Amino acid sequence: MNQNKVEQPEQNPKKQAWITNFFIENHLDYFTYPEHAVSLEKVGFMVMTDEDDRYYPCSDRMYQAIIEKKEPWFIDEKYQEVLKRVLPIVSSQVSDKFEKKYLESLILIKYEHEIKDRLMIPSRLEKRLINIFLNRTQIEDPWLEEKKERNQYVSTLLNSPDFKKALNDFDPLKIKKLPRTLTGLKQIAEYLAFTRLVSLAVKNDLWESKKQHPLTRADYQKIFKQPPLTHELKQLLSFLDVSESGHSGSFTKPKKILWLANQAGEVIIDLTIISYLAQKGHKIIIAFKEGPVFTKINCADVRQDKNINEYLKNAFFIQNNNLSKNELINILRSDNHIFVLSDGTRENVNLLLSSTSFIRAFKEVDIIISRGRDQYRRFFDSHFQFTQDIFNISSDKNDNICISLKPRHPDAIKFSYEDLEKKAQAIIDQMKTAKKQGKTIIFYSGIIGSVPGRIDIAKKIMLVFIQSLKKELAMTFIINPSEYYEKGMDADDLMYMWEIVQQSGYIEIWRFQTYTDIVDSFKIMEQKVPPEWVGKDATFSTGCTKEMKIALEVQNKFPEMQIIGPARDKFMRREDYGMGKMHDQRLDNTHPSDSYTG
Repeated sequence: MNQNKVEQPEQNPKKQAWITNFFIENHLDYFTYPEHAVSLEKVGFMVMTDEDDRYYPCSDRMYQAIIEKKEPWFIDEKYQEVLKRVLPIVSSQVSDKFEKKYLESLILIKYEHEIKDRLMIPSRLEKRLINIFLNRTQIEDPWLEEKKERNQYVSTLLNSPDFKKALNDFDPLKIKKLPRTLTGLKQIAEYLAFTRLVSLAVKNDLWESKKQHPLTRADYQKIFKQPPLTHELKQLLSFLDVSESGHSGSFTKPKKILWLANQAGEVIIDLTIISYLAQKGHKIIIAFKEGPVFTKINCADVRQDKNINEYLKNAFFIQNNNLSKNELINILRSDNHIFVLSDGTRENVNLLLSSTSFIRAFKEVDIIISRGRDQYRRFFDSHFQFTQDIFNISSDKNDNICISLKPRHPDAIKFSYEDLEKKAQAIIDQMKTAKKQGKTIIFYSGIIGSVPGRIDIAKKIMLVFIQSLKKELAMTFIINPSEYYEKGMDADDLMYMWEIVQQSGYIEIWRFQTYTDIVDSFKIMEQKVPPEWVGKDATFSTGCTKEMKIALEVQNKFPEMQIIGPARDKFMRREDYGMGKMHDQRLDNTHPSDSYTG
């Protein structure tokens, strides 16, 4: 258990209802808003929580202030900051006096309504108030021109002779131990270029200031002053295979990085860094905002801003916000090194509203790089630990580079697609060996997770029945999928692994679980069939439904393979897993007892 965890209220019905109401009022409760909020299983792809804990997209202090109804001055202060950010939008964008006064009044009315119970997270309040402005004025993006100006200014800086000269400055006398090989010198040059770009990337005043002016070579040299090698910076450099000594040699394979884009202006420097990482062989998924959020870069900017386009002309744009695991893996396996997707939100960071494609990317990559203080607060100002290492690059109080790291939860289990492919190959090797020994290969498909909350008994049913088959059938090698299930595997992982095995061509008999099989299993266990298992067979299982489709494809390639079990036309009820679930997503509505009530 996380020792730094914020203590949840005791098991008091009123307090538990208050917590649930908090999520409902913020439109973050999956059971109330299933079309918008992320399910608890999806959250589990990104955040590691204890059974008595529930993820919330705000700081621990804010959550405690709301739930415990304390520090009202702190909540009110944050609400007022929101209002101070939103009202100027009306002043700057609306010229008609009546319309301006009308919108300001409407926003103030909504503001007073939303804050009266002090239940609203400030970022959610901000989004609602901005929505009023956007919906009423039909202005798509009030900050569009400002963002373009910032990006143009930074692009001009990066293309200036003074910048290029400063970036390429090299004084061998400042290198403590100069490498004696060309490879070592190249690594030193890469290190200097990388750290200089990162140092520049946190100088927010460059693009936020209204008094922008060209920088001299001396200005850049001052910015490029070598940052202190903190433990966190060393870890980031090591992960990215950037060596400050010129004696790295530790690079084993390219990494997959999820880069959370942030502000206009800084994004141009970020893209320069990302291009450099792509040249080193890394694969970078850049997540942009779904829609306008002040001066943060969103997907429309990516399409329309020529300065951004220049860096992303060879990038792969992921248009589908609901990618499957297989689709994402196929994209990552392409020859592209830079990928672009939407995080699905219009907030700084709100994992409870993220797109499915973003969530899958979060799970599949090797590391997350977040940018700026807003993102820092969301990841670092709470007790939550995540399924991935989270780095943050931002500026400290003195406007110097600050690298922070929140290591992933020690219990986080990740199965990369390479891991799953190795496991699949190990099973195929077993099948090959059995085949050489003259055994008949049987694959048994049955219910494992399709009866919510009954995975253990489902595995036992399959095990007992297959053991009885092994006693009856000579010279057979029967694959029981439940024996290969490992903690941390979700339905996507299992289907990805098993499809490789199933497409191998070694299966001679593919048997699907029948209700008779289930009844026989309970007879062997000397038990009556429980009501939740009455009438069940493989047609009830989402996984088996998908596997029947695969079985028919395999049989088309290998006509000698037999398919045994329920009639094929009965496999139509279960089509889609709820992401992260082991059962069909439609079953959520029929099993309210599985919901989180806290």
